[in-house]
Amino acid sequence: MSKKKPYQIRARPNMNTINLNTIFPIRHKKFQKNEIFDIAIIGAGVVGCAIFKEFCEQGAKAVLIEKENDILEGASKGNSALLHTGFDAPAESLELACVQKGYDEFLKLKDELNLQILHTKAMVVAWNEEQLEKLDGILKKGLGNGVQELEQIASSKVLSMEPNLSKNAQGAIIVHGEAVIDAWSAPLAYVKKGISCGGKTAFSHEVTNGKHNGAYWELDTKQNPIRAKVVINAAGLYGDIVEKISGNIDFKIIPRKGQFLIFDETAYDLINSIILPVPTKRTKGVVITKTAFGNLLVGPTAEDQDNRIDSITTKETLEDLKQKAYTMLPALEEHEVTAIFAGLRPASDETYYRVKFNDEKNWITVGGIRSTGLTSALGLAKHVYELNDTKYNSPKASKKISIPNISQFSSRDHQVAGYGRIVCHCEMVTDREIREACVGDTPAGTMSGLKRRTRAMMGRCQGFNCMASVASICESEVKKSCTKMI
Repeated sequence: MSKKKPYQIRARPNMNTINLNTIFPIRHKKFQKNEIFDIAIIGAGVVGCAIFKEFCEQGAKAVLIEKENDILEGASKGNSALLHTGFDAPAESLELACVQKGYDEFLKLKDELNLQILHTKAMVVAWNEEQLEKLDGILKKGLGNGVQELEQIASSKVLSMEPNLSKNAQGAIIVHGEAVIDAWSAPLAYVKKGISCGGKTAFSHEVTNGKHNGAYWELDTKQNPIRAKVVINAAGLYGDIVEKISGNIDFKIIPRKGQFLIFDETAYDLINSIILPVPTKRTKGVVITKTAFGNLLVGPTAEDQDNRIDSITTKETLEDLKQKAYTMLPALEEHEVTAIFAGLRPASDETYYRVKFNDEKNWITVGGIRSTGLTSALGLAKHVYELNDTKYNSPKASKKISIPNISQFSSRDHQVAGYGRIVCHCEMVTDREIREACVGDTPAGTMSGLKRRTRAMMGRCQGFNCMASVASICESEVKKSCTKMI
């Protein structure tokens, strides 16, 4: 079989030039002049969304503040979407406790919120003698962390379980509890749950300063001031900058870029497990995993930088990443790369979670949450609630929340009658899905937010064929919803 031509990034419409985000109105609200919240959470990444849900459910009057026009516009929008067991987390650490609590909480909530999961298990593969010698230590650490479903296997069993892997595989640790989830639907569900309990959101409210008058905080934003008795800093990549408002400057965020490749859905069945490398002190390394959307993901890289917004991919780095993937999984050479992206992780100057409560100023810091944040979010939320020494009225009743499924793990909207028409044929996204994503209590506030709610424009053509139709539908729905508000 002849090999495919070398991958080249395909041309697509320039979304910045088209400026599709002008379709969505700025989502800021005017709060009552004397309104004072119990809790203000700064940052609507996955951790902030989970904390918002927890406090709202416990009866607190909470507001979720975000400088962008939608949730997950920062570090949380780009990750490998893995649900971790904590087998390799630092022993007896807060990270380990929150990862394992978060894992358990996700399993409890997934059916209630209609969140999907693929129990793939993971395989930590050693590719040389030096890595092979480290497997005993990884096994011992995992067992010490309370993860019992671990198994060390020889190269022959590795290749019988994963026949498409390179024959250079020397051995592996099987981690039976590791899984793949849809990393975007879960935080959306958390926010919806919080809103259903009476919580409020403040998008496009970049916090610029604030002062504590002894009774409450008054936060200055680029829209309206917000008052709250307790402030929770979950600002991710900007956590150390926001922290200065409290007078604390004891940690520094070092943005760590991770570049990813997405291989075509034809590559999906090349692996059965999440293929993990033997980790280093600095990074978990390059992963090969199935995604919730029916394709194969390779990444991330680990590139420290000063810039907090530069998520530009580079040809040389992606080429190196691709060659690493081919070395581990040679059959990938017969499959196309259909998408590339980069995410930024809020690494800090120390390799541990920075979580503490300043009871003098009623300020809670939740910083330095790295790649495990998706799993630990619900556990962190429980921990932060316990740190706060104020308890609230009886937990508020909430309506049932069920997030529309966009994963390949369950039935999709196009399989249900009355969907209208297929708008995005690459990802089988319906007219109905796009319209519903533009309305409600958490409508898309950006075009990337629309993509995260529906998968539109995320397939092989990257929006080349459907972008105009998607934009037209969004514009129509936004105009209708704005008319209803007048």
